Amino acid sequence: MYGDGLDSACANVLQHPEWRFICLIDSALEMNTTTLRQQIENFFAAGSAAVGDPTPVAAFEELRNALETGEVRSAEPDAAAPTGWRVNAWVKQGILLGFRLGHLAASGSDLSFVDKHTYPPRKFTPNQGVRIVPGGSSVRSGAYLAKSVVCMPPMYVNVGAYIDEGTMVDSHALVGSCAQIGKRVHLSAAAQVGGVLEPINASPVILEDDVLVGGNCGVYEGTIVRKRAVLAAGTVLTRGTPVYDVVHGAVLRAEGDTPLIIPEGAVVVPGARAVSKGKGLEWGLSVYTPVIVKYRDEKTELSLTLEDLLR
Repeated sequence: MYGDGLDSACANVLQHPEWRFICLIDSALEMNTTTLRQQIENFFAAGSAAVGDPTPVAAFEELRNALETGEVRSAEPDAAAPTGWRVNAWVKQGILLGFRLGHLAASGSDLSFVDKHTYPPRKFTPNQGVRIVPGGSSVRSGAYLAKSVVCMPPMYVNVGAYIDEGTMVDSHALVGSCAQIGKRVHLSAAAQVGGVLEPINASPVILEDDVLVGGNCGVYEGTIVRKRAVLAAGTVLTRGTPVYDVVHGAVLRAEGDTPLIIPEGAVVVPGARAVSKGKGLEWGLSVYTPVIVKYRDEKTELSLTLEDLLR
């Protein structure tokens, strides 16, 4: 999307006057982002030498603003990528650069905060269309929240996160750094979506459109949850935990550079598998494992009608 040259489709329509203006805007944004990327990469590589220079701070603030408007993302859909998502490592470098450049500073009026001055708490206005209910929630600067996102207190959204339209972040929920949350997702109470800043090239946690995450769920270590999947309350997904699909008779695992991927429409519940050797077998022990028990159907859809009422 950014930094790869003028999109070929855009180039083809430049000959049509009615499209020329739009394409020129896209081209300008792309060139600006390419320049910003080069600056961030250079300042990140400079290490401590960049500290104290106002130029790296200005570049970081430009990146932070682009993250807040959704113009730049730490990861974005890419049909050519093996997982359907491309990680923008330079964006993660920029976020880490912000921590390196920042010094501790007090902020806030009614509530007092002390954090790196490069990451003040975000402030919202009614015209942005984001609903933040009173009660102790916090959104760090450099996070994108689309219109119609609802934040129920207390909750927290970290830098680099992207939350798309119609999503609800319920009480005690966490959206970690660089996590990508799609449209109409529901993060139920105490759901934890892990953040991934390092390693730089690692995929962040991704929840695609219309995913329902039940209470006390945890999604970590770059897991991708495809569209319309349902995670029942208490489900925990990590890179090292296999997921047993009893519908298709398959075991899903993360392998190499490929993260754990939950299929589209899967309904995942907490389960257990027997320990097959040693004292575990002798004592009749079992260990936790997520289990795909079905795929979403009409009955599953009816059970989710509460979502419309909550909005």
